[in-house]
Amino acid sequence: MAKFTTSQLRNVAIVGHGSSGKTSLVEALLFNSGALTRMGRVEDGTTVSDWDPEEQRRRISINLSVVPVTFKNIKLNLVDTPGYLDFMGEVISALTVCEAGLVLVDSVAGVEVGTEMAWERLDAANKPRLVFVNKMDRENTNYPKVLADLKETFANSTIVPFQLPIGSAETFAGVVNLVDMKAYMGREGTPAEIPADMLEQVNEARQFLVDSAAEADDELILKYLEGEELTEEEVRHGLHDGVKAGHIVPVFCGTATANIGLYSLIRALTSYVPAPDETNVSGLKDGEAIRVGNDTSGVTTGFVFKTIVDRYVGRMNYVRIFSGTLKKDDHLRNQRTGKESRMQNIFSAVGKELENVAELVAGDIGVVTKLDEVLTTDTLADPATSIKIIEPDYPKPLYTVAVSPATKADSAKMSQSLHALTEEDPTLSMEYVQSTKQSVLHGMGESHIDAALRSLETKFGVKVDASLPKVSYQETVTRKASAHYRHKKQTGGAGQFADVELRVEPMERGAGFEYASEVFGGAIPTNFIPSIEKGIRQTLDQGVLAGYPIVDVKAIVFDGKYHPVDSKDIAFQTAGREGFKQAMREAGPALLEPIYNIQVTVPDEYMGDVMGDLNTRRGRVQGMEQRANRTIVRAQVPLAEILRYGTDLRSMTQGRGIYAIEFDHYDAVPSHLTDSIIEHHKQVHEEIPD
Repeated sequence: MAKFTTSQLRNVAIVGHGSSGKTSLVEALLFNSGALTRMGRVEDGTTVSDWDPEEQRRRISINLSVVPVTFKNIKLNLVDTPGYLDFMGEVISALTVCEAGLVLVDSVAGVEVGTEMAWERLDAANKPRLVFVNKMDRENTNYPKVLADLKETFANSTIVPFQLPIGSAETFAGVVNLVDMKAYMGREGTPAEIPADMLEQVNEARQFLVDSAAEADDELILKYLEGEELTEEEVRHGLHDGVKAGHIVPVFCGTATANIGLYSLIRALTSYVPAPDETNVSGLKDGEAIRVGNDTSGVTTGFVFKTIVDRYVGRMNYVRIFSGTLKKDDHLRNQRTGKESRMQNIFSAVGKELENVAELVAGDIGVVTKLDEVLTTDTLADPATSIKIIEPDYPKPLYTVAVSPATKADSAKMSQSLHALTEEDPTLSMEYVQSTKQSVLHGMGESHIDAALRSLETKFGVKVDASLPKVSYQETVTRKASAHYRHKKQTGGAGQFADVELRVEPMERGAGFEYASEVFGGAIPTNFIPSIEKGIRQTLDQGVLAGYPIVDVKAIVFDGKYHPVDSKDIAFQTAGREGFKQAMREAGPALLEPIYNIQVTVPDEYMGDVMGDLNTRRGRVQGMEQRANRTIVRAQVPLAEILRYGTDLRSMTQGRGIYAIEFDHYDAVPSHLTDSIIEHHKQVHEEIPD
């Protein structure tokens, strides 16, 4: 394999809405580079990028895939990403290790929700971007309309067409490059004269491009304003600086499946995407914020952005080198765990295929294997340095299922296998909820969870049953109340005796549980006071209304009696437990439910439907905000009402609405709903045999 220096590398994340043709584009560029003898098809499951069986079954990308493509003396690491919103974590990981993003847009559909999400992620990562309008050979394609759509939706960006299509739909034959003012025809990108009937349109677009290039450079704008003509080299320089700074968003066009316009595109990627040594990344050193440059002479520092745990191959960690040179047999330290490991195997990845390499220079992407405890977002660095790459923020889970093993054999492997899945994907998490006695898997959506569970079965041989999770209610009291309980037991020998008087009082939300004693005069010996508390705490996880944990309650024992012979620890535990239950029932017990902050972003035309729907879900709107042609609604809603909100929101907004949720606090369940929750709890317990 040829060696490339840092300045000869380009890392580009291919992003956009689902079915915009990202995987087909990567396949075509790989074919054009000579690495493939024929192009695979997404429909046939034969592409290099979509190598996972679940991707081939669904015919969509689920995982990011690294595909290096060489063009002349440049190596482009293309990172193909999923377009479906459930797998946005893969997009975030890809953008963390790429210098720029290539946003694909369908020539008929224009800007879609996935386009907007990818754009927002590029903004959050502060990365430059290029746009490729794909499928120009489709019927009803409309390049001017797509440009107008881009300019309207992303009004804060300077959208600049770098190409114009020659023909459209079945007559699409090539592109006009507005930088060098040449036409490039067919699959080979054969240079040709610009069609005469396009000259007026081309000259107008060229003028806008030159204006944009001049505005990107102070020296160029001065020369331009003085009436001097800019050379092609000066125009290219201004465009490069403008794209790198994010001031200019260049737009290209073509069709991936017919392989037209791609020669011009790959030439543009090598020209306008910043090389790694033109950029740096945020890091920490000894707790201080620093910028890590892509310098081969620096200390070796790599960032793990993807992990695959295979039960046969083992652990594979995809790593981007941000400083220094990673060589085989180097020892690097995991900055999270402090553990050092030898880099036994270093590979270059082409989809699922791995090729041994001796080293990875700063700016390059590769795979290291057989490293224990190395997870996605870990920094691997020279033991002599404390540098740590700052990890990206991943979105909080939106969708949860309760999982249980399908068989006893699955039970033994379920926990470990689920843990392996969460190590692969930062947007997946697993927890055991004590209040509901359920194991729950959190993810970004129904498709995300479904893909994870299928992977659990195919990769680890573990089958689980998934169900709607129970809501983690809590129980509390609304007023003070007292109770008196005497425990007396005679069994022929030594008996048991304990007499306890106690009261319960409500506390502030979030206070938990508190225990106190007001016993004076030796009515209860001090050594039995902790026994009463122990008995009470046995009840806290079980509740008295519907079996949910008791919170925000203070229990005070204030009187009682004891027997010098029959009183013992177990007796006062029993008296404390039963007395506490009695007091709870007299103190206006109530259910508390989790309340979540929800932020819903929808196109303006759907706002009324979304607002009305939130009201039916007992939502309390906290405010609204306008952003371009979209409305952001902020509200507080009970978790019980939004367990499957994503599906309903997609239905209401034709898939264009997105949302995020975060736990805020617990609040009282309305009385008319409390009875049904208690009744359901009783029915469940009646169905469970003793």
